[in-house]
Amino acid sequence: MDLQKSAPQQVAAARVSEPRASELRASDADRDRIADILRDALAEGRLTADEHAERVEGVLAAKTVGELEVFIRDLPAAHTGRAAGAYAAAPSRPSPGAIPVDPDERLVAVFSASLRRGRWRAGRRIHAYAIFGSVEIDLSEALFEHRQVMIKAISICGSVEVRVPENVSLRGSGAGVLGNFEVDTLDSGEPDAPVVYVDGLAVLGSVEARPRRGKVIADLLDRVTRKVDSSLRRHLDR
Repeated sequence: MDLQKSAPQQVAAARVSEPRASELRASDADRDRIADILRDALAEGRLTADEHAERVEGVLAAKTVGELEVFIRDLPAAHTGRAAGAYAAAPSRPSPGAIPVDPDERLVAVFSASLRRGRWRAGRRIHAYAIFGSVEIDLSEALFEHRQVMIKAISICGSVEVRVPENVSLRGSGAGVLGNFEVDTLDSGEPDAPVVYVDGLAVLGSVEARPRRGKVIADLLDRVTRKVDSSLRRHLDR
């Protein structure tokens, strides 16, 4: 009889111990979804450039789904179907032989050098590891297929150098341990411009991210020009 009474209690205790949805660990997909909502809020004028930058940096550092939801709580998108919970179920494992979609790119230099420059497609996430070596990531002529590009840079007795066009936004947060972690903050001023985030650690080494002077994304300027022309036409038609 005592065993029968204790069973429901054990079930109730197990349910209590289960984490709530807000306590679940956030995935990269969760962070990307919240970052997209913040980007739209910036374009709509609901957030200033400084507010957007501050919130996105918080999103990248968030550990749980509940921490992510805080950054969009005061935005209309948080109360619509688009943001019905920041948590997204993990995608099913791809079948054997399937081509992975948008895999993370990795540049590794161990007592060597790794370089990526010219006309190349920048993925959503790029990992750079320089161990007694050097990694150079030059985005000044790259093709941006995502609004947010996250670069994770780890330098141990080495160097990681990131260069971006002048008309994108550049953000960064990291640390240097007997080394140098430096990101020159850059604001594009154009809501449609890509945003490059550099995060990481420099131990007895360096991580540096700066705009490459004189380099711009030409097609971004074309889009801006088309938008201005379209706005002028609408204004004249009124």
